[in-house]
Amino acid sequence: MTESPSVLMMIGAFLLVLGPLVVLHELGHYLVGRWFGVKADVFSVGFGRELAGWTDGRGTRWRLAAWPLGGYVQFAGDMNATSVPDPGAAQAPAAEKAGMFQYAPLWQRALIVLAGPMMNLVVAVAIFAGFNMAYGVPTAAPVIGEFSKGSVAQAAGLKVGDRIVAIDGARVDSFMDIAERVALYPGRTVTVAAERKGVSFSLPVKLAEDVQKDRFGNEMRRGLLGIRPTALEFQQVGLVTAVTAGADQSVGIIRTMAAGLVQIVTGERPLDELGGPIKIAKFSGEQLSLGWLSFVSFAALISINLAFINLLPIPTLDGGHLAMYAAEAVRRRPLGVRSQEWAFRTGLAFMLALMLFVTLNDIASLSIFGG
Repeated sequence: MTESPSVLMMIGAFLLVLGPLVVLHELGHYLVGRWFGVKADVFSVGFGRELAGWTDGRGTRWRLAAWPLGGYVQFAGDMNATSVPDPGAAQAPAAEKAGMFQYAPLWQRALIVLAGPMMNLVVAVAIFAGFNMAYGVPTAAPVIGEFSKGSVAQAAGLKVGDRIVAIDGARVDSFMDIAERVALYPGRTVTVAAERKGVSFSLPVKLAEDVQKDRFGNEMRRGLLGIRPTALEFQQVGLVTAVTAGADQSVGIIRTMAAGLVQIVTGERPLDELGGPIKIAKFSGEQLSLGWLSFVSFAALISINLAFINLLPIPTLDGGHLAMYAAEAVRRRPLGVRSQEWAFRTGLAFMLALMLFVTLNDIASLSIFGG
C-alpha cells in the first residue's frame, strides 16, 4: 500500500483542481452574459470576506474570497450571490434595466445559466480528447476472449466467442460498454443478450461482487461478469474523432453518476459513498502523487461532477434556475418574488445540510482522521 500524501499536498491539490474548474464554470456564465449585454457586478472565486480584488473598466468587481469552495457571478439586478432578483430593480431607469439579468429575455437567461455547467463539460471533453489524441482511443469488440477464474458468465452458460449485444436491454457496442452496464450492480441478476454463430439468445446472469482496494487503501465495490476481450487496442485518431470519443466518454461518466445517485437515494448503495470537500481533497492529493496524467484525468472527472451537480433541479443551483425558467415558460410569467425567495431559502438550507452531512461523513470514513 502506498503512503498517503501529506495534508498540505491534499490541500494544495484540492485548490489546484477546484480553483480553475470553478473559475471556468463562472467564466461560462460571465462570457455568455456579456455576449447578451448583461452587466456583471461581481465575479467571485470563493465565498465570504474578500481577500483581494479589482474593478475593471466595465464596473465588474473581480474578487478572491476567503472560502474557496465555489464561486459566483452576480449580475446587475441580482439581490445576492444566488441570483435572487432585486425587487428594487423595478424602479431603475429603462437604460439600466437593459443590462439587468432579470430583464433579459427568458431564452437568454436560460443560456447564461446553462453556460456554466456546459463549460465544465467542455473542459472534460477537451481533456479526454487530448488523451485520445496522445494515446489513442481504446477499442475492443464485445466478444468474449476468455473467462476469469470463477466467472459468473461462464457458469451461466456463455462461451468464448460469444458476442454480447445488450445487457438489461441497454445496447452494447464495445467491450468498454459492458463495464458501464455492470460495474454499479454487484449481486444483481441481469439479462445478457448475446449472439453465437449467428444465433441470438439471452441468459440471466447474477453479477459477481468484486471488492478491491487501491494502493492508498480506498475500497472499490463493483459488479463483474468475469470476462475478458479477445483483444484491446488503442486506435490512433484525428482531432474530430478524438473530440467525439471524448464526448462519448463524458456522457458515459454522466450516466454512471446518475445511476449511482439513484442507487444512493433508493438505498441500494450506502450513504458513505457520498463524498464532500475533505474526501475530494484526499483523492486530489492521491492522484497528484501518482503524476500529472492521473491528476489531469481526475480533474476531468471532477469537472463532469461539477456540471452534473449544478444541473440538479435544486434552487440556488443552476438546475434550480432552469427549472424555474421552465415554469416561467409554461406560466408565461415569472414566479413571484416571494415564491422565488422561499425557493432559494429552501434550496440553500438543503445545500448547507447536505454539505454538513458529507463533511461529517468524510471525517467519519477517512483513515487520515483516525476513522
